[in-house]
Amino acid sequence: MSIALFPGSFDPLTNGHLDIIRRASKMFDTVFVGVGNNTSKQALFTPEEKIALISVTVADLDNVKVAVMHGLTVQFMAEINAGFIVRGLRNSKDFEYERDIAGVNSALADVETILLLSKPENQNISSSMVKEIGAMGADNMAKFVPKVVVDALKERLN
Repeated sequence: MSIALFPGSFDPLTNGHLDIIRRASKMFDTVFVGVGNNTSKQALFTPEEKIALISVTVADLDNVKVAVMHGLTVQFMAEINAGFIVRGLRNSKDFEYERDIAGVNSALADVETILLLSKPENQNISSSMVKEIGAMGADNMAKFVPKVVVDALKERLN
């Protein structure tokens, strides 16, 4: 049975994240969306809120589970028996970052990193950009995030 982990801070979940989750769900028996904490950023949503938003969004995917991650990614992978990490690549900057992290994870544990290229319509989406657009009151957020996230952003930012 192949189990993969898609780790991230998901603050908030974007359409780019959702595309990677959907594509990974076709490749693996089980995909865990691991909600972690990015200590270098101020979170807009709590881990529990993120899990609720993601769970609603992926409810149609029977083989996708959402969980909070604590500690190192490879430690969480051992807990869930995952052998693969899934990550999305938007650009060359993402590639360099993910290549380095993949090397460290591989040195720490017997895991493989699978890099999926973002679709063109998602290459310019980032959670930070979405939060900034939302804070400015943009009405067409659905281009960047699922509807449930649009509603949560409007409630949180306005």
